[in-house]
Amino acid sequence: MNIDIIVNDTHHDKCFRELVDQPVTCLRGMTQQQADALRDAFGINTIGELAELKAVKWARAIRTMATAESEPSANVAKEALIDDAVEMTFPASDPVSIQSSITRIEVAPEKVDASSDHQGAAAIEAHNRETIGCNALGPGGDKTAGAA
Repeated sequence: MNIDIIVNDTHHDKCFRELVDQPVTCLRGMTQQQADALRDAFGINTIGELAELKAVKWARAIRTMATAESEPSANVAKEALIDDAVEMTFPASDPVSIQSSITRIEVAPEKVDASSDHQGAAAIEAHNRETIGCNALGPGGDKTAGAA
């Protein structure tokens, strides 16, 4: 650890054992006014006393545990309930419900002419030609089977 960034320049030559007994003003950024406030409020005069302050220990413990804490089970349960409440299903037999629930706009696929795009269209066309003498597919009988 680079102690030079933690303590004031006048204390760079001290070891950690010596720093424990030094006044809190030797910490970089600690003013005499702040040190007086610590002394008046908590009876803190040295770095060692500051480190032993229960509030400091508790704050460090809370911060350490907060990083390892998982989401409370109540919050997880609430989130699952919200997800289930938002998710809705509709019966396929009720097209009104299905249509009203669709919120995105989709482009319909290209439609094919069912009369010519049928598995048995060629057989139907042959039967029609034999029976009535011409193609019966399309509006004027001008289509042939397989030519959609």
